[in-house]
Amino acid sequence: MRVKSHEKSHIVELEDGSAWRIWPHDLAIPLLWMPSTRLTVSEIDDDCCTHALVDRTHGTSVRVINATAAWAPEKIEASFANA
Repeated sequence: MRVKSHEKSHIVELEDGSAWRIWPHDLAIPLLWMPSTRLTVSEIDDDCCTHALVDRTHGTSVRVINATAAWAPEKIEASFANA
């Protein structure tokens, strides 16, 4: 599936109409994605994120949740504290 829109650094919309909020630690990775980038959506077992967007061509992935959802602030703070 390809990237349809990536106008905001933390939100990516795919050609199927799904939109995903990118985990703050992973924001640098999708800056290199182009409309031609092919991604796979995979469910993951993670404390903060439900899915990953995987770019198999470049071997990268980002953790995401549905774009309409939000993380609890304490989850983000804890993540940055442990980084």
